[in-house]
Amino acid sequence: MADAETILLLHSWYGLRPAVHAAADRLRAAGHEVVVPDLYEGRTAQDAIEAAALKDEIGREELLRRAVAAAAPLSARGVVYAGFSLGGSIAQNLALGDEHARGLLLLHGTSDIADDAATDLAVQLHVAEPDPFEPDDWLNAWYLRMRKAGADVEVHRYRGAGHLYTDPDLPDWDEEAAERTWATALAFLADL
Repeated sequence: MADAETILLLHSWYGLRPAVHAAADRLRAAGHEVVVPDLYEGRTAQDAIEAAALKDEIGREELLRRAVAAAAPLSARGVVYAGFSLGGSIAQNLALGDEHARGLLLLHGTSDIADDAATDLAVQLHVAEPDPFEPDDWLNAWYLRMRKAGADVEVHRYRGAGHLYTDPDLPDWDEEAAERTWATALAFLADL
């Protein structure tokens, strides 16, 4: 069996919901250590409008600061950064800035990439097709920029799934796509 990884798993803009804990439990059952910080400090949203307002109220800079604080004690041992949607965007920023990062697992979300970014990370992205938050033009540019930075990138698309299709408590839920995602993600983690 491959070595267990330390995974920092960041929640979506809905906050730290049961689906995030279930994902962490699934990763732990595969032998990984999983840290799940609550970037919203106990608050959650019930719908997209409430989620957007909560994210905006806290602010992107503060969310990033909280994520950096959660990652700092783990970094020296090598972390796999992972996240759902907004959490994926933040995870990507953390991973590209951490020389000890071991991998990047993105579920439903990406972030912009600096022109001078350089990394040799293994990156796996799982995204709905189509996805209103991750349109094709954006994903194509993201993929090319990530490859230019030196990352080893895999993109897995799930036709007909909703944006946050791994969360069974949201309308986007797609059980078959979610199960395929987790099987693929666990294999990715085992290969790191």
